[in-house]
Amino acid sequence: MGGPANGEEVRVSVAEVRPATPVAQFFIPASASLQERRPRTLKHGETFAVFDHNGDALAGPGSPEGIYHRDTRYLSHLYLTLDGTRPMLLSSTLRDDNAILTCDLTNIGICDSEGRLVLEHDLIHVRRSRFLWDGACYERLMVRNYSTAPHKVRVEIAFAADFADLFEVRGTRRKRRGTLKPPVFQEDGVTLGYVGLDKRHRHTALRFYPQPSQLTQESAAFDLELKPGATSRIFMEVRCDSPPSSDPPPRAFFVALREAHRALRTSSSRAAAVVTSNEIFNEAVRRSVSDLYMLITDTPQGPYPYAGVPWFSTLFGRDALITAWETLWFDPAIARGVLRYLAANQATDILPQADAEPGKILHEVRHGEMAELGEVPFRRYYGSVDATPLFVMLAGAYLARTADLQLIRSIWPNIEAALKWLDEYGDRDGDGFVEYGRRNSDGLVNQGWKDSHDSVFHADGSLAKGPIALAEVQAYVYGARCAAARIASLLDRPKVSAEQAAKAQALRARFDEAFFDEALGTYVLALDGDKRPCRVLTSNAGHALLTGIAYPERAPSVAATLMAEHSFSGWGVRTVAATERRYNPMSYHNGSVWPHDNALLAAGLARYGFRREAARIFEGLFAASTYIDLRRLPELFCGFARRVSQSPTFYPVACTPQAWAAAAPLSLIQSCLGLDFDTAAREIRFERPVLPEFLDEVVLRRLSLGDETVDVALRRAGSEVVVTVLERHGDLRVVTTN
Repeated sequence: MGGPANGEEVRVSVAEVRPATPVAQFFIPASASLQERRPRTLKHGETFAVFDHNGDALAGPGSPEGIYHRDTRYLSHLYLTLDGTRPMLLSSTLRDDNAILTCDLTNIGICDSEGRLVLEHDLIHVRRSRFLWDGACYERLMVRNYSTAPHKVRVEIAFAADFADLFEVRGTRRKRRGTLKPPVFQEDGVTLGYVGLDKRHRHTALRFYPQPSQLTQESAAFDLELKPGATSRIFMEVRCDSPPSSDPPPRAFFVALREAHRALRTSSSRAAAVVTSNEIFNEAVRRSVSDLYMLITDTPQGPYPYAGVPWFSTLFGRDALITAWETLWFDPAIARGVLRYLAANQATDILPQADAEPGKILHEVRHGEMAELGEVPFRRYYGSVDATPLFVMLAGAYLARTADLQLIRSIWPNIEAALKWLDEYGDRDGDGFVEYGRRNSDGLVNQGWKDSHDSVFHADGSLAKGPIALAEVQAYVYGARCAAARIASLLDRPKVSAEQAAKAQALRARFDEAFFDEALGTYVLALDGDKRPCRVLTSNAGHALLTGIAYPERAPSVAATLMAEHSFSGWGVRTVAATERRYNPMSYHNGSVWPHDNALLAAGLARYGFRREAARIFEGLFAASTYIDLRRLPELFCGFARRVSQSPTFYPVACTPQAWAAAAPLSLIQSCLGLDFDTAAREIRFERPVLPEFLDEVVLRRLSLGDETVDVALRRAGSEVVVTVLERHGDLRVVTTN
C-alpha cells in the first residue's frame, strides 16, 4: 500500500500570480487545442468528463482532460497499461445517444528485459465501456485473450486527482491553493481528498472489482491469467463527493447504466422526431438531439441546458434562453424549465460585484473554489445585457407555442421586473436605448453575446468606449416589449399592453434613425458612449430581422449584406465581414462562424420571406458538419472561405458539444419549413416551406399542441414542397401556404 507513512498533509505547489491585464479576461489558452485532441466527452447533471480516444485522461500542462464535478477536476489523470505499455487504439466511439463511451484497444508487441518477444501484438483485446451517472463515473474493462496459448497479463490503471478549479485548467494562475489530504485506503479502493481555501472538503473515491493485486495512492494493478479465448472483467467506479454504492461494483455498474438509459429515453420521448431523405443529415440531427439532452441538467424548476463541454458546463442565462428558443417547436419543456429557473434566480438587489440590479436576469453560475472565494466574479453573475430582454421574448414565444397561461401568470411579476430593469437600469442615459457597462472592474468588459474584449469597435479598428448600445440588444428589447404587450393583453392588463406596444413602436423608429446606415446598407454594430456609430459590417445587424424591429423596406438590403461574399463564407455568415479592420477568421468573435448565430440569422431571414437564403445557411452548416467528428457542430469554427473538397478550419478551443450549436439544425429546420403553431385555432402551419438542396424529404413525427400530435411529411415536388399528413392523434389541422 502507498501513501505517506506518517499521515502528513501533502501540499499543492504554489504558483505565482500572472499579472492582471484588462484584455486577457479569463482566457482559454490556445495551447490546449481541443481540435487537435478531438476528445471524447461525457456529461450527466453537474458532472462531465473529457477523455482521449483511448479512454485515458493524460495529465500535463494545458491538458483539459479529466473528470469534473461542479467546476472542479476530481480526476486529473487516468492511464491504462498492459504489461507496462500503452495499448494500441482500435476504435473509440460514443453511442448515438451519448449514453456510453466504448474504446477498443489491443496490445502492442511486448518484449522482456532482454528484448525477447513474449507477447505478439494484437492478441489481447480490451474493451472499455464508460458512462457518467449521478456524480460518478462507471467503467467496465473486458480483457480477452485471442491467442491459442495462455497468457499472464498485468492490467494497471494509474490515477491522480489535482482538484484544480476549472478556471485554473483554463489558464488562470493562483497564488495559493488548498491542501491535498493523505489517501484513505479500503480493501477495494482508495479515497483522495482536498481541502480548499474555501474550507470545503472535496474527495474522489475510486473503487475496483475484483480487489486489485496491488493498490497504491497512484495506481491499481490486476494480474490476470487468461486461458485461450478467456475473458476477464474489471470494474471501476469513480465517485465525486458522493457516498459509495451499497452494491458491489459489477451490480452498481449495471444498475446505474439502466437508470441512465431510462432517463435518456424519458427526456427525449417528449420531443418531436426528425427523419429525412439524407442519411448523413439524419446522423447529424441524431447527434444534435443526443448532445442537447446530454447537456440538459434537471433543476428543481425543470430541465435546463448547460452551455457546453468542457469550459461552460454550467448554468448560463443567455445560452439557455437561445437554446430554448431554438428548440421551442421541438420540445417546449426546455423553455419551461429555463423560464422557471431564471425567474427564481432573478436579481432583486444592486450588487456591483456581481453586476446585479433589480430585475436583471442571470448570466452565469459557478460552484468552484475560485468562484466561492471571489477570485473570479462568476459565483452568481449578472453581467449580460441581453439575457433580460431575451427572458421576456422567450416567455412570449413559449405562451404562443403552448398557451400555458398558468406558467406565464406565475412568472408575470418577473416579467414586470425585467421590463422595469430595461427602463430604470438598462437605459443608462435615458436616450431610449439599452446600454451596458460593468459595475465590477473584474467583470466582463463586453456584455453582449460577443463578449471578447475587442468585439465592439469602430471602422478604424479602435475599440468602442462605453456605455455601449448594441444593435441586437435593441432588437431583443423590441421583441421583449412586443411579447410583453401580447402577454399583458391575455392577462387582462390592457394598460400595460398598450404601454409596452407604444414603447416598442417608439424604439423601432429611434432604432431605424440611429442604427441604419445607408452607406453600409445595413445596421451599424453599436453606438458607443458618445453615441458615435460603430460603422462595421457584422452579423449583429441580422438580429434586427429576427425580432421584426427592421422596417420591411430595410430587409432586402440587410439580407444582401449578410449573404454577400465578404460576410457569407460558404459555411455560414461570419461574425465580422472580411472587409473590416479587425477581421480575423481565427478570432473568437471577429470573423468566425457560429452555428447558433447563423440559426438566428436564418430565422430572421425567413421572417422577412428570404427562406432560400436561410436554406443556403442551412446547407453551409450541414456541409461543415460532414467534415466534423461525430457530425457534431462545434461552438464555432474559423471564418475562412469555403473551398472545393476542403473542410472548414476549426477553432482550437471551441466547446463540443455546445447547447446552442447542437440546437442550431433544429432551428434551421423550422426556419426553412416556415413551421409555426396557432394554439387558438389548433393549427400547425407551414408557410411557404423550402427544402435545402441536400434534402428531398423531411418527416416530422410527434408535432404537438397540448396532448394532440400529428406526423407530417414534406417532399420536394419540382420547385414546390408538398405537405402530407401521415398520422393524426386528435383534431389538429395542418395548414400550408405557398
